[in-house]
Amino acid sequence: MIRLCCLVILCCSLVVMAPLVDAQTRDAPIPHATGQSVTPAYEGWYPNPDGTFSLSFGYFNRNYTEKLDIPIGVNNRFDPGPEDQGQPTHFLPRRQTGVFTIVVPEDFGDQQVTWTLSAYGETYSIPGRLRSEWQIDALKEVTSGNTPPSLKFDDGPARQGPEGVSTDLSVEVNRPLTISIWAQDDGVRKSRAAGRPSQFGLEWSKYRGAGSVTFSELEPKVDSSGIATTTVTFERPGEYMLRVLAWDDSGRQGSIMAVGFQCCWTNGYVHVHAR
Repeated sequence: MIRLCCLVILCCSLVVMAPLVDAQTRDAPIPHATGQSVTPAYEGWYPNPDGTFSLSFGYFNRNYTEKLDIPIGVNNRFDPGPEDQGQPTHFLPRRQTGVFTIVVPEDFGDQQVTWTLSAYGETYSIPGRLRSEWQIDALKEVTSGNTPPSLKFDDGPARQGPEGVSTDLSVEVNRPLTISIWAQDDGVRKSRAAGRPSQFGLEWSKYRGAGSVTFSELEPKVDSSGIATTTVTFERPGEYMLRVLAWDDSGRQGSIMAVGFQCCWTNGYVHVHAR
């Protein structure tokens, strides 16, 4: 009788497991170069010295090569409030972490703002809110004391963190625009590998704009005076925004995201009027 019961249990287990295994096989994601949607991501929030709070957002573009353009409007919006809260309209492939922030007042309480993205027939929304479990250490990593790199344009103030710095420029179409930015890092190391210097780098990308943008250097080197320079050319007139990402010894954003860290990097934004 015991052997019979065990046989029955084993057969039942196989019957239950078979469709599960089959479903997992059928539902396994298949990498696509193009034609896939993009999902907004809420990274978390952090307090600011003036009592306000910053809500940090990123996204996941499922494509491996396609860069999606989704203009502000019904397919790329925030609510409640203005649809445009500074979010990107140009989406790079795969996971992009802490791309922009929204500053909310100190009395924001249990309110929320929701980012919605639609592409290729799929719509995804994510709310941003001040729940205690979503607080992040974006401005200083507790375990190491590491802080984000500092960035500044010209004689403007230096800033750190996802909210970053910004400036405005103008240029004629098809004429190279030289952009210089001052960058500095605290040099705090997360890895103690012998002989390896602390990591620190910059990376430029298009953030908004209808036309194509060409950079002379996507990852310019920071010279001994702390200046990194690149040139950019715009093929069509219009309003553009560029983003420069400064990352430190925490690593590039892909490696940061993989282990759940939200420190340490700084965003810089350049609003460009191409005429």
